[in-house]
Amino acid sequence: MPGSTNGFSDGDSSTKAMGVLTVGALVAVTAYTVALGSNGWLWFGWVVLGLITLGMVATRSA
Repeated sequence: MPGSTNGFSDGDSSTKAMGVLTVGALVAVTAYTVALGSNGWLWFGWVVLGLITLGMVATRSA
């Protein structure tokens, strides 16, 4: 794309932000699980966040 140095258009910045948020949430949930024990609701929330992120990636590619 013209004016883009990384191959992403301006509309993809939200998708990249969601990807970073999803990975950060995975790290946080994993750290919580290691330190304090598993919490099913945290993992459920992370799965939902991951599915939303995948949906954003899928709609961006279409």
